[in-house]
Amino acid sequence: MDLDAVTKQSALHAKPDGLTLQYGTAGFRTKAEHLDHVMFRMGLLAVLRSKQTKSTIGVMVTASHNPEEDNGVKLVDPLGEMLAPSWEEHATCLANAEEQELPRVLLDISEKAAVNLHQDAFVVVGRDTRPSSEKLSQSVIDGVTVLGGQFHDYGLLTTPQLHYMVYCRNTSGRYGKATIEGYYQKLSTAFVELTKQAFCSGDDQRTLKVDCANGIGALKLREMKHYFSQGLSVQLFNDGTEGKLNHLCGADFVKSHQKPPQGIEMKSNERCCSFDGDADRIIYYYHDADGQFHLVDGDKIAALISGFLKEPLLEIGDSLSLGVVQTAYANGSSTRYLEEVMKVPVCCTKTGVKHLHHKAQEFDIGVYFEANGHGTVLFSKAAEMKIKQLAEELEEDKKRKAAKMLENVIDLFNQVADRQVISTTDAERQAVKPPGLQEAINELVKKYRLSRAFVRPSGTEDIVRVYAEADSQENADSLAYEVSLAVFQLAGGIGERPQPAESPEQFLDDSPLFS
Repeated sequence: MDLDAVTKQSALHAKPDGLTLQYGTAGFRTKAEHLDHVMFRMGLLAVLRSKQTKSTIGVMVTASHNPEEDNGVKLVDPLGEMLAPSWEEHATCLANAEEQELPRVLLDISEKAAVNLHQDAFVVVGRDTRPSSEKLSQSVIDGVTVLGGQFHDYGLLTTPQLHYMVYCRNTSGRYGKATIEGYYQKLSTAFVELTKQAFCSGDDQRTLKVDCANGIGALKLREMKHYFSQGLSVQLFNDGTEGKLNHLCGADFVKSHQKPPQGIEMKSNERCCSFDGDADRIIYYYHDADGQFHLVDGDKIAALISGFLKEPLLEIGDSLSLGVVQTAYANGSSTRYLEEVMKVPVCCTKTGVKHLHHKAQEFDIGVYFEANGHGTVLFSKAAEMKIKQLAEELEEDKKRKAAKMLENVIDLFNQVADRQVISTTDAERQAVKPPGLQEAINELVKKYRLSRAFVRPSGTEDIVRVYAEADSQENADSLAYEVSLAVFQLAGGIGERPQPAESPEQFLDDSPLFS
């Protein structure tokens, strides 16, 4: 490891004085102009991780659902997973090291992680469509090359595509070809096979309207949709030709505001969905015959998938274990539906796909979706063998039953001076600091039927997220407001005090607290 060369190159990617960042659930994420040094150093770290694992490591330049002026970076481990927790600590330490400390920190990481510095390293890099992403991606490559690592720059990719590339390269092609065409062929073939016997009312050709959040999903879905020429017609909206990334569109906007994105016209009972900026979230929605908006978020998607899988398993009397993994943000009624009606075990983990993924691996078939649309289904080897035998799909009325869940949920955020003043336990559902906050929340929850509420610090910003649900939208709004006040008073809130919502629609549209 040529530390002199690292020091010289690092001077071209100097760290701003006083800037401190933390590798959170989504990697590093902040304003793009503050990230050049972080990108360079994550290139360095990716090389060390590649050497330590003797595997290809991925680096994705994206800030997902954040505004266009933000950016971020996250590393992908050998089997397409999120970066191991111990290496998240290394990432934070390396990103925050002052220039003169950088060589020592690199040596410390190498020693603690038992990195063989003579081992070859290979890193693959992808980026989203943000204006800042190309330059920041080059900073990653600068970090890779100065430590002697080899790399392949895939250029514009969705986040799931980069995860796929890493997994393919580390399984010697057994999972699939590590190319864009290989990705399209694998997923489209599986989709067509799965839906051959699917019930479809009306036209033989299914139509899906897709809000692409003015992001990378538009470019890649436009390429991929030709592979679905039989049986699926995809119409793209918010494709980046006019609007800004994630502005008044995308999965996070639709989930938070409980209404369609701008730029898409919906007729009754049309299938519609939204990606986020890097296309690793998806949520569905539609208008019924009366014009009422219905959201099929991650909680409902998990229930639909679980029902789809559980019935044929019961019919064949198979002993494969099926379980759903949720976070504290899951709608409580979805948890009750899964456990009490569908009789499917439900586990709760901390927020973040990495936590859900790990827990889901404990089942033969593990279903996990965050309410925001992050999620997937995992199959053990035994389950893969069995699932090939299951071709029947649930009838349409059973799917509708699975989607009948309470929607009286609200999710806010409060701005605070220091988010770390709050710490939590019990999968982030109980606040242990500051003193008195959890007690205040408990007393507020007692005032409302079928209610619960919790708070947690954001992983990327100095805000505290407030979640509340109750037996009606009005009560959910009221509980969220009261909990927000408690956070503001007990956790060092800054800016304007939280204000009560005059009506659900006005609150969702106008509240400066709404995330």
